[in-house]
Amino acid sequence: MTGTEGKTGREADRKKDLHVYLQDARDAFLWKLEGLSEYDIRRPMTATGTNLLGLVKHVAGAEAFYFGEVFGRPVDAPALWITGDAEPNADLWAKADETREETVAGYRRVWAHSDATIDALDLDAAGRLPGGGELTLHRVLVHMVAETQRHAGHADVVRELVDGATGQREQGRNMAPGDAAWWAAHRERVERAAREAAATDPSFRR
Repeated sequence: MTGTEGKTGREADRKKDLHVYLQDARDAFLWKLEGLSEYDIRRPMTATGTNLLGLVKHVAGAEAFYFGEVFGRPVDAPALWITGDAEPNADLWAKADETREETVAGYRRVWAHSDATIDALDLDAAGRLPGGGELTLHRVLVHMVAETQRHAGHADVVRELVDGATGQREQGRNMAPGDAAWWAAHRERVERAAREAAATDPSFRR
């Protein structure tokens, strides 16, 4: 094996690893929608309006921006408010006429476009932000793995708040075994520990 061949092989391995973690988060998003009503995938579960379908819409827009626009490969997707292309938070919730089917299909279409960018470019290929800064494909992959996994964590919590469903993925839920009574006892144990730790905190009010 030559030095060049070794470098190419290692680069392919690094790209594959990053891609695997990105796809894992993508799949988790769509799994979190399964079995829920139109209302439940859209309803805000935090004071800032976090909701499941909005999270899907957001990550679709983020992938389109980073794997598309940054590398001169535009693709139609929800505009990101943070780039100044939409009103505040427009990409973080779905209007009544934005259907689940259209949003999910759009996300799948965007990630297929992203995958084509990932396949076509080397990790050190440089893209350009609209403001002028450069980003390599490696940096974009790292960013999108971090961003998508972060929002998948949000989806975990939102889904649990909606109907109590938990788990990292359909195959391999990564949750301790236990029925509803076990989890209720566990929660009470955590609450009790929190109150005991707070007993010496003068700002804590029972």
